[in-house]
Order: sequence, then structure tokens, then C-alpha cells
Amino acid sequence: MDTTTAPGPARAGRREWIGLAVLALPTLLLSLDLSVLYLALPNLSADLGASSTEQLWILDIYSFVLAGFLVTMGTLGDRIGRRRLLLIGAAGFGVASVLAAYSSTPLMLIASRALLGVAGATLMPSTMALIRNMFHDPKQMGQAIGLWFSCFMGGVTLGPLVGGVLLEHFWWGSAFLLGVPFMVLLLVAGPLLLPENRDPQGGRLDLVSVGLSMAAILPVIYGLKELARGGAAPVPVLALAAGVVVAVLFVRRQRGLAHPLLDLSLFSNRMLSTPLAIGLVAGVVMAGSTLMSTLYLQTVAALTPLNAGLWLLPQNIAMVVGTMVAPILARRVPTANVIGLGLAIAATGLLVHTQVGVNGGIPLLVTGLTLISLGIALPMALTMTLMMGSAPMEKAGSVASLSETSGEFGVALGVAAMGSLGAFVYRVNLADSAPAGLPADVAGAARGGITGAMSSAGRLPGDLGAQLLDAARHAFTSGLNTVAAVGAVAFAATAVAAVVLLRNRGGAGQSPAGSVVQDSVPEETARPAGHPEAAPAAG
Repeated sequence: MDTTTAPGPARAGRREWIGLAVLALPTLLLSLDLSVLYLALPNLSADLGASSTEQLWILDIYSFVLAGFLVTMGTLGDRIGRRRLLLIGAAGFGVASVLAAYSSTPLMLIASRALLGVAGATLMPSTMALIRNMFHDPKQMGQAIGLWFSCFMGGVTLGPLVGGVLLEHFWWGSAFLLGVPFMVLLLVAGPLLLPENRDPQGGRLDLVSVGLSMAAILPVIYGLKELARGGAAPVPVLALAAGVVVAVLFVRRQRGLAHPLLDLSLFSNRMLSTPLAIGLVAGVVMAGSTLMSTLYLQTVAALTPLNAGLWLLPQNIAMVVGTMVAPILARRVPTANVIGLGLAIAATGLLVHTQVGVNGGIPLLVTGLTLISLGIALPMALTMTLMMGSAPMEKAGSVASLSETSGEFGVALGVAAMGSLGAFVYRVNLADSAPAGLPADVAGAARGGITGAMSSAGRLPGDLGAQLLDAARHAFTSGLNTVAAVGAVAFAATAVAAVVLLRNRGGAGQSPAGSVVQDSVPEETARPAGHPEAAPAAG
């Protein structure tokens, strides 16, 4: 009887870890650059004369285009090469950043931000696919993804601080130029340190599927954002309906293609579909709780934007810590249990939010946010590891794009659904507690939101303004408490589902069918000379 054991996965060496640093640094700067924009918006709007509508498009066009191109770019990287697409995206991102920095009109800035979205859609799927190719050992892959997430969250954490320094000493365009040197570094070091991998059987890119995917995703994201911003209206509702119809057509087309843009069989793998669902729920709950918490700090607690940003730093630090601790815990405890524990911790933080009051609520709010962020960081790092480890190597880019698309949908849905819930509770409570005798225009503005109540209260005589503010603050806090309670229930239920669905399922490196996935071979050595499939795949 042969007792020889099969060799384990090849372990990454110094070159792979240096390559990870090359991938992580631009990611840190990308996340930092995005968070800086919110601070730069007032200055650039004044300089360019941007209207309120143009300001919204400056902020939103990036996420619209990014979401629309993610699936396409993930699959394109699988076909033409992940490193090649990453370098093309880095060059495009650098050029678009310079165009944005030196924009002379709002329209030019909006167009530049759209180009940034196209380029940005190449970065995350290509980066995660390359990490999958570079780190074959499951433990090392978990460490690599944890470090990558830590760099991403580090950028989010440092963004307000770096942005404040930049905007104090330079013009608003410096916020866009921040990441350009690191994109140049990626272009120089990438070909030397990053391997090239692709799917040799990928086939041509189906342009009809590309159009259908964008026509499905963009209207849905737009509809959700507009519903969150302005409430129910015909245009966003029709956009949502149109997106759903096109999504059905997209799915039907994928089922009939030999080389689909999106391989629907991937969803039959619980080690992939369950993490995607967890990411969607996390995006919904986190977007809602963060939105309500930020508004609470600036309205109920009456903090300046800078002070509010400083109070949010502990949650970002907690998320960085959580992403670093998650892989370590997963070595000692089953991954499903670590994910369930993280979601339970996040649910506990939301329960703390249900106790936040109008007066003196900042300590409870920050404590709750810190627990939520620490808890959600555990599944954030591990679910990506599960997905990348369970996906076929040749589909790594597609899987990474699905993960980010799920997050984009989660955030948009969270702002729309949880924001609407908070607004509904606010209106109900305000109707019961608002002082009598309010002018019709003031009452209408107050019903629209707490910011409307605050801007209108100063025009009221005597104590009427103070009474309206007090009623609005209590009503908004009730909305925050309700959103937190719903989020806690959602996280608790997701924690139970995660433990049940992920326990005793196949480990990393399994395909949707459950068979062991063989590593795709780098394109330089994909087939021996003379092999009938030696020619590179078209497209």
C-alpha cells in the first residue's frame, strides 16, 4: 500500500510578499483618495461653480460606473490576463486623476470621475485574482487578504487627516493627485514582481452580455440612490424595474453561452454564494448604521464635520485590527465559527446603539460603532478568503468582481432601505411631538428630515424654534434606535445562517462541483509547444 502523502500547496516566498506590498500600497492610496474627496467637495464646488445637482454627480458618477463595469472587468481580466488588466487600469487611473485634478468645469470633473470609475473597476478584481494566483497555501492566502484589507481600511482611516492637511496647504486638486505616484510605482514594479495568469479557455468577450450587465446594474444602483435621496418617485422606480427586467434577460443569455460573461454555476457553490450573501447583508446594515450615526453626530450632538470625523476614527481602527486578527483566529477556530462570532459582535454593537439617547449619547454611539466595525471585520477578511479559495483559479477575477458588486449593491440598498426606515420613524415621531402653530413651510421642511428642521428652526419666534429642534432630535434618535434594532436582528440571523451553511463544507480550493481545482498555468507556460490548445484564447 502506497503511504506517500500528496505534497501540500506551494508556499509563497519573498517575491510574492513583496508583490503583495506592490498591490496593497495603491489600494491604500485609492481608499484614502476616495475619502479625501468628501472633504474637498466644498472647495472644488466653489472654485468650479458646481450646482447642487452637479455636486451629486461628482460624488455619485464614480460608484455608478464602477458598479456597472465590475463584472465585465473581472471576466476580462480572466481572459486577457489579470496583471495586464491591472496595469492598464493603473495607467488609466493615473491619467484620469490628473484630468480630475486640473478640471476647469464641473462637466470635465464629472467626466474625469467617470473615467476613474472605469479604471477603478479593473483594480479590485485584478488585485484579488492576483493574490489568489500568488498565494496557494490557504493560511498564507488568508494572511495576504487580511493584510490587503488592513491597507484598504488604513486608507479610509487616514483619509480625513491627510485630506485636512492637503486642503489646508494646497488646492483641491491635490486630493486627486495623491495616488498618482503609487500608480506609477505599480506600473514599474508590477511587471517585475507580479505573475501573469489568465483562463486559457476563456473564449471571446460577449459584447451583448457586457451591454446587458451594465443596463441591469446601472439603473438599479441609480434607482436605489435616488430613492434614498428623494423618496419614492416615478423615475427611480422605473429605473429599478428596468434594471430587473434587463437582469432577467442577462441571466437567460448567460445560460445559453458556451463562454458566458458570468458563469452562473459559480452560485451553486455554498462556499461562494453564502459569503456573497453575508457581504450583501453587511453592506445593507453597515451603510444604514453609518449614515444614521454620522447624521447623529452632526445634528443631534451638533458637532462640526471635523470633530464628527475624529469620533469616527475608533471604528476605523477597530476594523483594521479585526482584519488582521481574523486570519489568526481562523487558524485555531473553524472559519464558520469566527464569521459567526464576528457577526454576533457586530449585532451586540447595534444593540448598544438602541440605547443611544438625545443627551450624552456620543460615548454609547462610538462604543457601538467600534464593536460593529470590529465584528464585521472578521467576516470581511474571511469571506473573501473563502470565495477566492473555493473558486476555480481561472475564474478568480470573476469571483472578485462578484464580491465587490455585492458590496456596492449592499451599500446602495442599505442607504435606501435603512435610510427610508429611519426617515419613516422620524416623521412618525415628529408628528406626535412637534409643537403646534408651526408655519406650513417650516413644518414641511421639518418633515423632510432633521437637517430641514435645523435650518428652519432659526426663523421661528421665541421658544418655538427650540421646541422644534428638541422634537426633531428626539425623533431622529428614535429612528437611529430602530435602524439599529433591525440591523441587530439581521446580523444575528446572518450569524446563525453562516455557521450552519459554512460548517463542514469543503475547504479552500474546491470548485462549485466539489472537485479539487487545479491551478491555472501562467500564460507563459500555459501549454507545451505543439499542443492543440497552445494558441492563446481569443478576446
